[in-house]
Amino acid sequence: MIERIISRRTHDLGGGFEVGRVLPFHARRMVGPYIFFDHMGPVDLPAGIPRTLDVRPHPHIGLSTVTYLYDGALTHRDSVGSHQEIRPGEVNWMVAGRGITHSERFEHARAHGARMHGIQAWVALPVEDEETDPDFHHFAGADLPTWEEKGVKGRLIAGEAEGMKAAVKVHSPQFYMHWDMAAGAARILPAEHAERAVYVAAGSVEIAGQPLRTGQMAVLEPGRDVPVSASEAATVMVLGGAPLGERFLFWNFVSSSKERLEQAKEDWRQQRMKLPDGDDQEFTPLPQ
Repeated sequence: MIERIISRRTHDLGGGFEVGRVLPFHARRMVGPYIFFDHMGPVDLPAGIPRTLDVRPHPHIGLSTVTYLYDGALTHRDSVGSHQEIRPGEVNWMVAGRGITHSERFEHARAHGARMHGIQAWVALPVEDEETDPDFHHFAGADLPTWEEKGVKGRLIAGEAEGMKAAVKVHSPQFYMHWDMAAGAARILPAEHAERAVYVAAGSVEIAGQPLRTGQMAVLEPGRDVPVSASEAATVMVLGGAPLGERFLFWNFVSSSKERLEQAKEDWRQQRMKLPDGDDQEFTPLPQ
């Protein structure tokens, strides 16, 4: 039932703040349209942390970013004029399309101290939508379908699954869910999507009897219902959807075209991409 297990690898975002990177993985670049998956924390940030820890303004093309927190808060600003603080159980969904820039600041933690814990994923756009207009949407917890059953509390973050549909506008068939599982709880992940993965953000689970611990993602074989049971209390993310075909990735850029990536690099080098409103005094240099 499990095609591959991927363990997170430590990655520094550039200012000393480290995340656990799961996707892309050399032997598995994507799961459905999901091409990037970073696990942030859990980490306790004291009041007064330096701004160097923040995610400074940087660009994206060809994807949507989805930010989801379990603890803490982040302040988002972008080049289409959005200024939004995200808190646990909410969703920031940013469509980069033909190009957007944004920053994510630890302003709440800097003022008050905070425990930061969450996930940021990237969703590749279909070829016909890669150059769509950039956009941003915030969804509060009440906007997201939730349910409870036999030791499991679930939330559908994006897409469609099990007869539910989230408010987030997606560009291709997909699903993204958060399960909080009590110790001993179990449920079935249906085979309704072509590609699926299960990620353990906290605790541990078993999938068809095989253990999966914190920081591991199980990419599942297609076409079969899969039983997931919690060996201890666990926070689980379940995601996937229809594959989109090959995508190329450089830094924060995703495209079906290598030439488009080169154009995006040059646009950023030449500072042709507008920086976020209210946060245009810093930027992240293009990697060498």
